[in-house]
Amino acid sequence: MPKKAIVILAEGFEETEAVTVIDILRRSKINVTVAGLSGTTVRGSHNIAIITDKKLDGTEQDHDCLILPGGMPGAGNLIASKKVRSIITAMYQKGRVIAAICAAPSVVLAPCGVLKGKAATGYPGMEKGFGKETRREKKRVVVDGNIITSQGPSTAMQFALAIAEKLAGKQTAQKVKKAVLA
Repeated sequence: MPKKAIVILAEGFEETEAVTVIDILRRSKINVTVAGLSGTTVRGSHNIAIITDKKLDGTEQDHDCLILPGGMPGAGNLIASKKVRSIITAMYQKGRVIAAICAAPSVVLAPCGVLKGKAATGYPGMEKGFGKETRREKKRVVVDGNIITSQGPSTAMQFALAIAEKLAGKQTAQKVKKAVLA
């Protein structure tokens, strides 16, 4: 049975990070639900509107993976949502995969407590949000158990492939990587 992932988009998300992940995961035969925090049309930080599959409030909670694109003010809008914080906590407690890129690791995941004792990366210059309990690494993508973090738009392909490998296996991820010339 294919794995299920949810990508939550908030107003001001980073478009490259969201669309790249959605595309690569769907190519990997992962069932991806794109949920809009505020509605079914969400504008990114560069004014590109994305039509989501559904509004977050109407989305079931049985996903294998949660993906949070960065961008500002998108990451700030994610952490401001009680619903998003609740989903992060619940998925972390269930041992599900949680993936965040750009500003989202330090702005969203760290305040929710899921990076305590973990290695992580994020957008350069936003490291202070990690606090002292996160081992910061200057790598493009960091996988620590079920937590996957990445630096920003130019690392979105590597980030997406790391998520695909975690959910669909190395062989599938390598096949997709070859097909997209990554």
